[in-house]
Amino acid sequence: MATAPTRPLAELTLRGVILGALITVLFTAANVYLGLKIGLTFATSIPAAVISMASLRFFKGANILENNIVQTIASAAGTLAAIIFVLPGLILVGWWQGFPFWTTAFVCALGGILGVMFSVPLRRALVTGSDLPYPEGVAAAEVLKVGSEGADGDTENARGLRVIILGALVSAGFALLAAARLVAAEAARNFKIGASATGVSASFSMALIGVGHLVGISVGAAMFVGMLIAWAGLMPYLTAGLPGDVDAIVGSVFRSDVRFIGAGTIGIAAIWSLVRILGPIIGGIRSAMAASRARAGGSVLELTERDLPIGIVGGAILLTLPPIAWLLYSFSAGGPVHDYPLAVIGGTLAYVLVIGVLIAAVCGYMAGLIGASNSPVSGVGILAVLGASLLLVAVFGHDADPARTNALIAYALFTTAIVFSIATISNDNLQDLKTGQLVGATPWKQQVALVIGVLFGSLVIPLVLNLLKDSFGFVGMPGAGPNALSAPQAALISSLAKGVLGGDLNWNLLGFGALIGAVVIVIDELLGRSGKFRLPPLAVGMGIYLPMSLTLLIPIGALIGHWYERRAARAANPEFAQRMGVLAATGLIVGESLFGVGYAGVIAARSGQVPGGVGERFASIAELAAPIVFVLLIVWLYRRTAALAR
Repeated sequence: MATAPTRPLAELTLRGVILGALITVLFTAANVYLGLKIGLTFATSIPAAVISMASLRFFKGANILENNIVQTIASAAGTLAAIIFVLPGLILVGWWQGFPFWTTAFVCALGGILGVMFSVPLRRALVTGSDLPYPEGVAAAEVLKVGSEGADGDTENARGLRVIILGALVSAGFALLAAARLVAAEAARNFKIGASATGVSASFSMALIGVGHLVGISVGAAMFVGMLIAWAGLMPYLTAGLPGDVDAIVGSVFRSDVRFIGAGTIGIAAIWSLVRILGPIIGGIRSAMAASRARAGGSVLELTERDLPIGIVGGAILLTLPPIAWLLYSFSAGGPVHDYPLAVIGGTLAYVLVIGVLIAAVCGYMAGLIGASNSPVSGVGILAVLGASLLLVAVFGHDADPARTNALIAYALFTTAIVFSIATISNDNLQDLKTGQLVGATPWKQQVALVIGVLFGSLVIPLVLNLLKDSFGFVGMPGAGPNALSAPQAALISSLAKGVLGGDLNWNLLGFGALIGAVVIVIDELLGRSGKFRLPPLAVGMGIYLPMSLTLLIPIGALIGHWYERRAARAANPEFAQRMGVLAATGLIVGESLFGVGYAGVIAARSGQVPGGVGERFASIAELAAPIVFVLLIVWLYRRTAALAR
């Protein structure tokens, strides 16, 4: 007797979309606040997956693919919040007094939709046809697998779930101690070296250890090399003979010089990475077109290979162009752009399309290399604003009228905001598609979910931006209060636009960074030909560009992961032992991410007031206790993981 065909699991459900929308509000608000406060955002896919599983388990028929769609929607919206790295610049230059709701929402939505569409053909090139590690995508998949299978009584899955929970408790527990100031969240020391100065800093973040484990030893080592270039080479050289307080000197030189050199390194490494993956990208586009022809001819593709049809992708891209042109035209009304509206706005559309494709590929590659939350998207934003500003200089030159120059600066920032929306979504959605590949999801349904997440996030972002602007203000804007948010990335990108259009940008720094990147590229290629250790140039650039506090623990985590992998290879069941290590690292990311969401909610509920904890009287003890407690917890977790993997 013939058996009935198995009905595919439900994926894109109404309840999943509603739950994704609700999580979106929480995560987008938290990311907007934290991004404006400290210049960083956190990846939301893993905590969204955890919340989804905890919620949908009470509904009949909930499954791993439905949970995957929820985390896809929430992570797309949460990631789009990184637009705050650009838009507040319009407040800082005095062009906007607030964030117009529909203009802001349309900028986010149109750029985000382009980001999704540009990355559809990249899935085959960078996800299914690539060996990139995708640390957060793999971690999210492991969370979904263990969460859906752990209740079945299977011994390995039960142990895996236990390891994730242990890692999450260790990570969240340490973050709670740091929030209460019982241990220090960061240790930093700046010091003199003769007539020069430099510094050492580390953020005691369990999530960074987890990321290091997942990205592997090559990326970790490359970031360490970049960090040495920045802090053992560039910083002593650039601070030589500078007068003043050592902390002020180091902070100023890093922000004004070293980060721009790092941006140059990232730029040349990004271009090289694009050249290297150009073949697979073209192959991915051809494969997508072949799949579309096969579908039209009646062939049936496997569910896991069904992307959005390339015709729909092309049509969606074309449909975004008229509203983008309208946004650009209405934004620039009364300014110098309207002297040559067709040429400038037409050129801007071409720029958005061309640079958008490039940035989608580069950001997807970087996210695959090191993870969405650690990928320096703001470095890509630097390159985008430089390109937009240079195009305006080519048309208008350096105008002597400050009002006209300010209008051009605002237009460059507005253009960059659209491009940046493309970058942030591309930085996230390939990570989500990697998760989908590992759990057996249907790509086109995830791509639709990504668009839904973009739309939800676009509606939330302007509301949160206006709330924070009215409540606290931004450092540097008129009327900013004592608790004003620093908006560091927006300040940096707006200062770049001012430098280019005002004619006083130090191009030597970017050029020197590009030279460093070229040398690293040559070294990496030579190492690759010899079959030895690789030195990914993008990771080196990240090590230069990002503060040491955010990079130091990633190489340490990579070393820990390398040690664990070698030990696991000698276990009775090597694959299971190695998977347990991945789950332990995943738990470290999950715990800190969930705590970050909750803590951001506490801060928001207290009107921006950070809980005081035990106070400054405990600071010296907390600084001493932090590394001791941190190391002991990491050692205990990995020893416990190894024991459970036997």
